[in-house]
Amino acid sequence: MKKLSYLIPLVLFIASCSSQKYHTTRIVNQDFLAYNTYGWLTPIDSLSKNYFNNDIAKANIMETANAELEARGMTYSKENPDILFRYIVIVNNRSQEIYGSPHRWYSPWGWYYPRGWGYGYAPYRPIGEERFRVGHLIIEARDRQSNTVIWQARGSGRVDSPEKAINNLPKVVKGVLAQYPVKASK
Repeated sequence: MKKLSYLIPLVLFIASCSSQKYHTTRIVNQDFLAYNTYGWLTPIDSLSKNYFNNDIAKANIMETANAELEARGMTYSKENPDILFRYIVIVNNRSQEIYGSPHRWYSPWGWYYPRGWGYGYAPYRPIGEERFRVGHLIIEARDRQSNTVIWQARGSGRVDSPEKAINNLPKVVKGVLAQYPVKASK
């Protein structure tokens, strides 16, 4: 039983870790199998925090993205590619209110509710504000002939530390490119 009591906090900690959320949009009737070669456009300067404006972050993004695109049967070409990819990294500040109820508390005999509130009901009120950072990695694909964006996907999640976020980039890139309409061959 003692061994199990050490395991429970670890499981709760892992379950509480923030995970990435992925969103995608595309032109519905586009034939993505027609694209055999790809190239890269220069990244867009997002004018946000400079967490990802370094060689390690760029290498993590580009190496993983190239491997994922090649797993989908595409070949990198500097000259005359069929489709052009670009990535955008944004980090912005967010805040959310923290709610609690000052009108109930736990005693050794159970939950105590002051008179007038009724059993099981206590209004939740903002008791503070939590500030945090959210990072977004956006990858978009442009048809080279028409110069229009035909696909875009975004991975978003909390950024607790720049180092952790940079080391997590390959996982995020894989998640974003998993949204691409052509699936990877295994």
